[in-house]
Formats: sequence, structure tokens, C-alpha cells
Amino acid sequence: MKKIFIAMASLALVCACSKQNGNDEIIVEKPQVKVQDGRFTPEVMWSLGVMSEYAISPDGSKVLYTLRYTDMEQNKNNAELYLMPIEGGDGERLTTTAQSEFNPVWLDDNTIMFCRGAQILSMDLGSKNETVVAEHERGFEGFKMAPDGKSLVYISTIPVERPEHLQKLYAGLNKTTGRINEDLMYRHWDNWVDEIPQIFYVPFENGKALMDKVVNIIDSTFECPMRPWGGTEQYNYSPDSKTIVYTCRKKTGYDYAHSTNSDIFIYNLENGKTVNISDGIMGYDQNPVFSHNGKLVAWESMERDGYESDKLRLMVMDLETGEKTDLTADFDYSVGSLCWSDDDKELFAVVSYRGMSEIFGFNYDTKEVRQLSHGYHDVNGIQMNGSKIIATQVSIQYPATLYAYNASDKMAEGTKLSTFNDDVLSQVRMGKVEECYVKTVDGKDMLTWLIYPYDYDSTKTYPALLFCEGGPQSPVSQFWSTRWNFEVMSGAGYFVIAPNRRGVPGFGMEWLEEISGDYGGLCMQDYMAATDWAASLPMIDRERIGACGASFGGYSIYWLAGHNHDVKGYNEGRRFKAFLAHNGMFNFEQQYLETEEMWFDNWDLGGPYWDWNNPQIKKSYSNSPHLFVDKWNTPICVIHSEFDFRIVASEGMAAYNAAQMRHIPSRYLYFPDETHWVLKPQNSLLWHRNFIDWFDTYLKK
Repeated sequence: MKKIFIAMASLALVCACSKQNGNDEIIVEKPQVKVQDGRFTPEVMWSLGVMSEYAISPDGSKVLYTLRYTDMEQNKNNAELYLMPIEGGDGERLTTTAQSEFNPVWLDDNTIMFCRGAQILSMDLGSKNETVVAEHERGFEGFKMAPDGKSLVYISTIPVERPEHLQKLYAGLNKTTGRINEDLMYRHWDNWVDEIPQIFYVPFENGKALMDKVVNIIDSTFECPMRPWGGTEQYNYSPDSKTIVYTCRKKTGYDYAHSTNSDIFIYNLENGKTVNISDGIMGYDQNPVFSHNGKLVAWESMERDGYESDKLRLMVMDLETGEKTDLTADFDYSVGSLCWSDDDKELFAVVSYRGMSEIFGFNYDTKEVRQLSHGYHDVNGIQMNGSKIIATQVSIQYPATLYAYNASDKMAEGTKLSTFNDDVLSQVRMGKVEECYVKTVDGKDMLTWLIYPYDYDSTKTYPALLFCEGGPQSPVSQFWSTRWNFEVMSGAGYFVIAPNRRGVPGFGMEWLEEISGDYGGLCMQDYMAATDWAASLPMIDRERIGACGASFGGYSIYWLAGHNHDVKGYNEGRRFKAFLAHNGMFNFEQQYLETEEMWFDNWDLGGPYWDWNNPQIKKSYSNSPHLFVDKWNTPICVIHSEFDFRIVASEGMAAYNAAQMRHIPSRYLYFPDETHWVLKPQNSLLWHRNFIDWFDTYLKK
């Protein structure tokens, strides 16, 4: 394994080490990194291991997890399986392959199962010998084993068939690339809808899945799990292995594009009958979990159809009586990642709460709510292990790491378990993170994270960047990201101002809902208030402040660009001296007809722009950034990607062209092979280098 020395000043490319096996396939290895001056750069960030999935052994003594590393030269990353004692420490690597392993599952204390390519495999932990359990030409997106070990349910896809009257038009045209559509939802987020995910039941005997006896549980044209986010968390076995509870939005085309009304269904494996247990609840119902005694089902439930950011309630149904109980009726925050205590008396959930994601407990009998975890972190997922909770946890200062909590904890910080990134993180100086509260224009307190430059010197002043969150209803929490990474910005020598403006969750439903239908209102005033507050601090140079953001954050940049004039207290009346917008909404009328999830614009903007008799429509569309281009006066960098079907690439191109025609200093970074995110390693490095270069050009020179 070769060593990599990173020249921070020149931003040298970090390449993970790789070797070749007998088939000349690249096997990505963990890089050895020497950080020379403590600066956290994009290259250092991409050298870190990324843990995404984990599973606890039946006896509770071990944790199986996936860990992904990147080979920058090959523009490839790869995940392998690791095994760690439940007490924590270094993990033992179990696989060394050129294809990623994913979906780790325990068959018993000595046998694990996982997916690789188009196969499900098992491994004996003693011998490390692998056995093919199942193969499928369309591959597997994940699977779950039955509690009794006699069956499994996997996710795969079925192709979308053309209707007969269109299929005949393709006769003899096997090389055509043309697509004919006669309905909506023909593409979604980052994919053309050519296939549909569904769940399939298959018996399991003698270590093999009997693939000739597969049963399609959905047996329709509906999705399960739901795109684009759903996975194995959207279905579960009952404790007796006789039924499957699953999430499904039984809609297609136009109806799918206009509705968030999904439901919870229970499928009887013995007689094939299906029952809808959430009928009448009109919003998202998802991620159901059986209690250990099999008498109760809990799930996340939204009340209103078409509102994708409605409060996620903790709903529990007694399967014997049919009674439904909302355990969050008096709790003003959303829940996720549900799991039952061993005695079924309490449900644990992850809650976005005041700028962090924390573990809360909800007592089924007393309805008592209590907070278990507390700290500058985000808990992203939890699993029970007897009286303990094992969690994946991140913060602004560290990536996904395993932590342990006691189920009886109160406001605990948790115990760190995994160590795979300690060797690199110990070499960097992360910028300090402060929790600050800024007064808004209407006198409310707004949580704003202030991240210091990594080399902060109190005798100096520094440039700063305002971070504008996307969503729009997503929190500015203690998140870790390989795109919007605050410590990379800190490592580049900037203060970062990250306000939890109107519209983010974690501060109650009133705060969350003050953004819908008012994109140019208080949420924009919140950004200005946070910037003016930061500009008053002695260590920030008020004449060197930029702003950046993606998605709704990109819209925010375009809107701020049109309202960056005649600002008192700033040179030339400009609060911001440089902008960067990624995949942002620029022209609302254009956006309404180009996006795919119509429920979103119908809720947040109020409906189609041609309904001009509706006062809400006039208010919403009058805040479209393209209407204020005549006021643009500040350098702007525009970034957009071709496979973003949420906010299509023409939005970014239009914004850039507008800047060029106004003779505004501008730059356009276009990715023909990326989506709403930038996922390919070398594309990400280009993104980050461009980001730093752009702001350095206008805020440091």
C-alpha cells in the first residue's frame, strides 16, 4: 500500500491506493494519508472512509458494517464488509473485491449475508467461504430475512411496459432512442422511469433461496419501496414470519405526480391477501415496524396530501382492536428511524430537534416523551441491542461513526465505537463550531451555526460565506456532507454563517410552515439578518462576504442577487460580494412545467402560474428570481447538472446566460453526467476546487 502525501497549499489530488486481482479489476484500498499543515481540504475529505450500513449480530456481540473508500485516479469508490466487536475498536475486513458489498444481514451468529452485483451471498465467518444464495438478472436492491430463517423478501425491479398502441410504433426500430409518453411521472429525480421497484417473497432452504418459487407481493404497476429514497426500511416481517407490512403509494402517472398519499399494507404470506391499515390518512405513511409481540405496528405518518414536509407523526395501531394512536399528538417535531424497546413499552425515534438530530423515547402506555441523546451531533439511524442503542452519528466536525447509548440515558452524548477515520482526523485542525442565536426582523431567535476558519487568529479579520439551505424544509443541523462541507470551507480560510431560517424543521411547525407560499418573505429576511449580525462581529470583514447554496438554496442565491443593492452599511450598497448557486430554481413559471413531483410546487407555490385569480399565485410567482435580473450587480457562479430532473439544467443555463447578457462577471460549471447531487469523485473535486477558486477570486484578492 503506497503512502500519499497531500500538499495542502497546492490542493494536490488525493488518490486512494489500489491493487489488481487476477482478473485485472481495480480493488480500492484505504489510503495512507499524511496531512502536512492540518488543513481540511476536499482531497482529505475524499480520503476518509464512508460507513453507510450496519447490522448487529443475534447474540449482540458484534457489528457488521460497510465501509467505502475512493480511488480518485480511477474515479471509483468501493464498499467492503467489516466486522467489529460491539465494544468498539478497529474493524476486521471481511471482503476484498472490485464490486461493492451492501445490505449486510445476519443469518446466525456465525453466518452473514449480503448483496454484491446481481447476487445475494452468504459467508461463514470462521472460514470466510462464500456461497451464492440467490441470483437475479435484474439484480437486488436489498433484502430482509424472515425471523424464522425460512424465507426472505428482496427488492428488485420490473420493466415498465409500453401500452400496445405505442409498442406497435416501435416495430423494426430496435436502435431508436425515442421515448413516447402519454402520462406524467415518466422521469423522477435522476432517472427515467423505465423500471419499478417491487418486493418479492422467496422460500429459503438449506442456505439457498428457492428462486423458482418467487412470489411478487405487489403484483401490480406500483412502487415498493417508493422512489427516490425508499429502501428495505419500507417493509418488515412480523415476528411470526407469516405477514409482511409494507409502504406503497398505489398511484401511477398523473395521480402519482400530484399526490403524497401512500399507505401501510399488510400482506398475508399464507393466503396472499392484502389489507390497508392506514386507509383514510391522506399524507405519506411509511416505514412500518412490528412490535416484538406482533400485536402492534408503528409507522411514520403525515396528515395532509401533497405536503411532503408535513409533520411525521408516530402512529401506532393495535392489530387486534384496529385502534390507532398518535404518540406525537402533543409533540411539535417529526420522527424517523423507529424501533421498539425489548418489552414493547417504548418506541425510540430520531427527531430533528433545534439544530440537531437526537434520540427520543415515546412511551406507548403513558404517552411520556423523553430525550435520550444530546450534543453537537446528528444521530442518523438507530438499532436496538438489548438495553443499548447503536447509532450512526455525524457532526459538522466528523463523518458517519458508530456510537452507543443506553436505553435509559437522559441527555447523553454517547460512547464512540468505530475508529476507522481516526488516523486522518487526528491530523487535521477542524474549525470551531459555535451555536449562536440571531434576532430576526420580527424579534424571534434563530439558531445560526458559526464555523471558524481552521487557522483562526483573533488579531485578524476573515472573509465569510453565508450558507443557504436547500429543501426548503430541511434542517441546517450538525450534518456531514461531501458537497456542502463546512469544514472544507473552514479549511479554505472562511467563516461560515449557517442560519436555520424560516422553513426548516426542528423548531416547531409554525416556524416550518412560514416558508410555504412565501419564498421571498421572512426566510430571505432571515438570511439578511444572519449576514448583518455576522458582519458586525470584529473577526469578520463585512466587505468580504459571499453566499452559496443548492436547490432552494440556489433559488435563494438568485433571489439575493436581485436584492443586493442599496443596502445600508456596506460599500457600494452590496451586502454580498460574490455568489455561487448550484441546481437552483431561477424561473418559477419554467420550473412549474419542467419538474416532475407536481405536488411540491402545488403546495409551496400554490399551484400553476396561469391561475392568476389566485392571490397566492400572484405572490409566489412574483418572487421568481428571473424577474429581478435587472438588479444583478455581483459576480455569480452557476452550477447545474444534466440528470437533475427535479430542477432541470435549463434553469442554471438561463441564469448564467442572464448574467452574461448583463455583463455580470460569471462562470458556468456544467456536469453532463451528474444529478441533483455531484457523486462522482473527480467531479466532486472539480466542484470543490471551483468553489474555493471562485470565492478566493472575489473575496481574497
